[in-house]
Amino acid sequence: MEILIIGAGFSGAVHARECADAGHKVTVIDRRPHIAGNAYDHILNGVRVHKYGPHLFHTSNMRVVEWLSRFTEWAPYMHKVKAKLEDGRLVPFPVNRETVQIVTGSDLETLPQDKETASKASNARNYLVALIGEELTELFFQRYTEKMWGMSLKKMSSEVVRRVKIRTDDEDRYFPNDKFQALPTEGYTAIFEKILNHEKISVKINTKFNKSMEDNYDFIFNSMAIDEYFNYVFGRLPYRSIRFHTEVLEGDMSDGCVTINYTNKGPFTRETHWQNLPMHQVNLDSYVRTIEEPCSYEDNNFERYYPVKTYDNEFGKVYERYKEKASLIANRMKFIGRCGTYQYLDMDQVISQSLLSARKWLNNN
Repeated sequence: MEILIIGAGFSGAVHARECADAGHKVTVIDRRPHIAGNAYDHILNGVRVHKYGPHLFHTSNMRVVEWLSRFTEWAPYMHKVKAKLEDGRLVPFPVNRETVQIVTGSDLETLPQDKETASKASNARNYLVALIGEELTELFFQRYTEKMWGMSLKKMSSEVVRRVKIRTDDEDRYFPNDKFQALPTEGYTAIFEKILNHEKISVKINTKFNKSMEDNYDFIFNSMAIDEYFNYVFGRLPYRSIRFHTEVLEGDMSDGCVTINYTNKGPFTRETHWQNLPMHQVNLDSYVRTIEEPCSYEDNNFERYYPVKTYDNEFGKVYERYKEKASLIANRMKFIGRCGTYQYLDMDQVISQSLLSARKWLNNN
């Protein structure tokens, strides 16, 4: 069959490879001037930089690791984050025992830690206050949320902050429960080059999708924004975007950290020092930092990064209408990936979903 795949990120690339391995002819298009989607990385002044923010591979799904390991070797890496207080001190984040002691001068016993109330909370603020109280909620989450999401914690779904675990011990790893944590030794772009290197796959970058293309293919896997495809007939699904301010530094300003979150009220949320990631400092004594500034996607060339999740599922209900409309053309098109399914997904989740999706389709065709 002739298959078109819209988008050369992880969802598109996995579908492409699975279909090509099964003998189908696949064309992958992407409107950007590169493959790899938001995982795209490149060398800048001797340092590997992730153009769209840090991508840190972590998972407990070993089937995903096995599949991806066909295309890369790995460098073990356990991610840690520091938060910078307004007086310049750095404390572990997510909040753990050390964080509480430094900020409040007291131990964990002073915190509410009301897990029963937290479990019932629909909005993010009620969830956090029940666990860590007003002071820590304001310092580490309220300000960050207003910058990152453009809304109050009261409006935000608790689902978003439940991803950030509150610790009652000294654990300072960001993903302590994931069995496999590593970075590709040659970077993410190299992974995509190998995934898409197949005689049955052709790739066209700088190519926007046009509905006139549909007649040329037997089936389409579409990772573009579902509301955009349907011409916003039910309204626009909101996303948050990020402006990345990347700069070459004359010296090391990292304090040994990879990622530092800001707790102030300024417009920026965090900085990443790329040379501190394994296999990223290609040339010694080279230092590159990226500072992130969240914004509406309309204000950033419609670059969609994070679907907005409100406590009342306001936009999820709109997405369901698009999903129902998509079901009417399911015989010729399937929406995939973060924008196609309006979900916030980690890389391992994208790969896992895409493997299941592609193999289910192949079994039926």
